[in-house]
Amino acid sequence: MRFEGTSAYVATDDLKVAVNAAIALERPLLVKGEPGTGKSVLAIEVAKALGAPMLEWHVKSTTKAQQGLYEYDAVSRLRDSQLGDERVKDIRNYIKRGKLWDAFVADERPVLLIDEIDKADIEFPNDLLLELDRMEFHVYETGETVKARRRPIVIITSNNEKELPDAFLRRCFFHYIRFPDPDTMNAIVEVHYPGIKQRLVSEALKLFYEIRDVPGIKKKPSTSELLDWLKLLMVEDIGPETLRERDPKKLIPPLHGALLKNEQDVHLFERLAFMGRREGR
Repeated sequence: MRFEGTSAYVATDDLKVAVNAAIALERPLLVKGEPGTGKSVLAIEVAKALGAPMLEWHVKSTTKAQQGLYEYDAVSRLRDSQLGDERVKDIRNYIKRGKLWDAFVADERPVLLIDEIDKADIEFPNDLLLELDRMEFHVYETGETVKARRRPIVIITSNNEKELPDAFLRRCFFHYIRFPDPDTMNAIVEVHYPGIKQRLVSEALKLFYEIRDVPGIKKKPSTSELLDWLKLLMVEDIGPETLRERDPKKLIPPLHGALLKNEQDVHLFERLAFMGRREGR
């Protein structure tokens, strides 16, 4: 099983190496990078490329590791016992399988995405160490042990909101997705908008990277935001000539709401435009 990218996902050579190394080592692949660089989509595309089932576990701030294994609904069982429901005789009726359980018992080797692991409590990664290592866990309510039929391909994403424990990092193969350079970004744009006018893309990319390089910008626009912006430029029929203008009065790019996502960055560009007008007098 080797990942060579897909027609819908531009994978750099080092990313392909990382995915295939994690598969060969049977270790979770920990992927970090700026938001919007395709970390979550990677797992979906790996599953497509390998023809593997896809399971997604989206982590929230309230998510507990136990939820990935199973949850026991004691409240429902108590209520049903009070109502005389026959279901209470089998405790399995009140056990809800988690994504790890589903991955362990899948008929085919699946791809399991554990998305944004750094959103959860700091103990969350440590609580998964044993299960990810041994590929098994114990169900205390039924006394059974669930063992993986085959080791799933685990892809874990992180936005670096929290530092992950060293013990967890030792068990992963790590890859940082660097922000795409202009050539790679051009290829990504072509995948999403085949046949798009190259002059428009060239001017848009030039302006896009200039915005990312502005000192003091709080939220740099990402790949997904660039794609949204390009779509709007095409819908509104804004040509490359408009983007090429360097008039200080029009320093803020057209349809900038697709790129600038907070008032601080909008005010920053407004101040730059004001300073440009003063210098142009």
